[in-house]
Amino acid sequence: MQPLSEDLARNRPGDAVRRKIQELQPNPLLRLIGRWAPGSEIRSWADGLTGECVTGKRLARLNRRGWFTLHAVQWSSGADIDHLAIGPAGVFSINSKRHRGKTVWYGDSAITINGASTRHVAISQSEARRVSRALSRRCGVEVPVRPVISVVHAAKLTVKNANAPVLVLAVDQLDRVLSGLSPTLSAEQVAHIYRVARESRTWVGGSGRS
Repeated sequence: MQPLSEDLARNRPGDAVRRKIQELQPNPLLRLIGRWAPGSEIRSWADGLTGECVTGKRLARLNRRGWFTLHAVQWSSGADIDHLAIGPAGVFSINSKRHRGKTVWYGDSAITINGASTRHVAISQSEARRVSRALSRRCGVEVPVRPVISVVHAAKLTVKNANAPVLVLAVDQLDRVLSGLSPTLSAEQVAHIYRVARESRTWVGGSGRS
């Protein structure tokens, strides 16, 4: 699958999802109807698109604090990383999850939605490892990447893990928490990693699997 852009800085939040929705239904009118049809695949993807747009808007607040953000970063397989945030506190792969009106609970190693277990944590950890490998290979030095889950529109989010392997945050906390973490990278290192990350060729060959 061709990347959305050679320069990934041009991608908008949710661009990969927009393309998926257009592939599912090329007709604009039927696509609009599908967004509101209960149980439709397009509606499910549209919910995800809303979540990515909300997360992207929040991450934009980091840009004036020495951070850079990228969105819809696609592997050659077609799988994509919702968001990357690169700043003084390091590199973060951010997975947007919209759970409108639901109760989200994060315990020792798993997230439940209204009591039902999910694989959100394992998937986010796997993604961060893939991102780290890709950036380390192209930067020529080890680039640690921390996984983050942005929870959008949940009725309640409870985090009971003090040393969580994945940082799980309500979307309106994203910029405050990330910018408040201890610095680990210089401005020069941040700029270098961002230059590498925004090139589509950095992600060529990534299988989208751990």
